[in-house]
Amino acid sequence: MLRILALEPYYGGSHKAFLDGYAAHTRHSLESLTMPARKWKWRMRGAALTMHEQLCARRGAFDAVLASDYVDLAALAGMAPRVIEGIPRLAYFHENQLTYPLPSEDERDYQFGFTNITTCLAAYRVLFNSRYHLESFLTGVQQLLRRMPDYVPDWAPEAIRTRAEVVPVGVDLTAIDANRAHATPRTGPLTVVWNHRWEYDKGAQMFFEVMMELQDEGRDFALVVTGQRFRTAPPVFEEATRRLAPRMKNFGYVESRDEYCKLLFESDLVVSTAVQEFFGISVVEAVYAGCAPLLPHGLSYPELLPERYHAACLYEGRDGLKARLARYMDHPEEARALDLSAAMRRFGWDEVAPMLDAAIEGICRGDADA
Repeated sequence: MLRILALEPYYGGSHKAFLDGYAAHTRHSLESLTMPARKWKWRMRGAALTMHEQLCARRGAFDAVLASDYVDLAALAGMAPRVIEGIPRLAYFHENQLTYPLPSEDERDYQFGFTNITTCLAAYRVLFNSRYHLESFLTGVQQLLRRMPDYVPDWAPEAIRTRAEVVPVGVDLTAIDANRAHATPRTGPLTVVWNHRWEYDKGAQMFFEVMMELQDEGRDFALVVTGQRFRTAPPVFEEATRRLAPRMKNFGYVESRDEYCKLLFESDLVVSTAVQEFFGISVVEAVYAGCAPLLPHGLSYPELLPERYHAACLYEGRDGLKARLARYMDHPEEARALDLSAAMRRFGWDEVAPMLDAAIEGICRGDADA
C-alpha cells in the first residue's frame, strides 16, 4: 500500500468530488492537504507558499504526490526540496488556463498558463480528464510559446506529451443506482434537463433562446434546470424564468442528491450548449439515469459516447440543436428509446480509481520518471 499525499488548493465543486471519490475507492492510503474553494486566481498564485509551510510542518513520510492543476508544482518543489525531492509527483488537470474560454481574450493572464506548463514539467506524470483536453492544451502551449520574443522553449510541448496520459474523472454513480428502483416510466411531453453551471461558458444564452422559440412555435415540453449558481449569472436566466415558467418543473440548484436523481429519472433528454467542456460530469450523470444526450459535436463529448450513437446524439450549431429538439418534442418516444446508461458505467469510481492507482504505482516504480 502506497502513502499518497494529495494537494488541492481549490477544494470545492468537481475538484472536491474528485478527491473525495478517489479517497473512498483507492486501494492505497490517501492523505490530503486542501484549501477552501475561493478566489481561484489567488489560489494559483499563493497556494504553493501555504502548502510549503504545511509540508515543512508535517510529520510522516509519503510515497507519491498527487497535485491538482491549481498547484504551482514547480514553485512548491523548488521551495521544499527537502520534503518532496525525489518523491514521485503526479499532476491531474481538471481544466487549464490556456484554453479555458474567457468573455474576452484581453482578460487572459498568461502567467497562469506558464504556471500550468511548469507544473507539467515538474511532474513525473500528467493526467488529463479527456483526450480533447490533452490535445487542446498542447495546442494552447504552442500558441503561448509563439508569443515569446526569443529564447522560446520549443521542446516543452513534446516534453509534456511524453509524460501525459488520459484518465477520466471518476463519477459517483451510487446515488443514481440507489434511486433507480423508484423511477417510473417516462410519459407525456418531452422533459428536457439542462444541468450545468450557471456561467457563460455553458452556453445558456443559446439554450434558452432556442427553448423560448420552440415554446412560441407551440411545441409542448417540460423543462428541468439545475446547476451551481455563483454570485452573478448570465442575464438570460432571469428572462427564462419569466417566459418559460409554465414549462418549469425545477429552476435552480438542487441541494438534495436524492431529489436531483429524481429529477433526472423524470427527464427524457439532457442538453448541453457548452462552449467549453473538458469532461462532462453532469452529462454522465443524466445519461446514466436514462436521459438521451443531445450534445455539441465537439469538445470532450464525442469521447463520452459510443461512436455508433454520435449521429443520433451530437448536433452541429444552433440550427442543428433546434431541429433535433423540435423532432424529439414531436416524437418523445424516439428520445426515450435511446438508452446509453450502460455506456456510462466506465466512468464510475470502481472503474476509474484502479486507473489512477496504476498511474501512481507506475511513477513509483519509475515507469514514467521524467
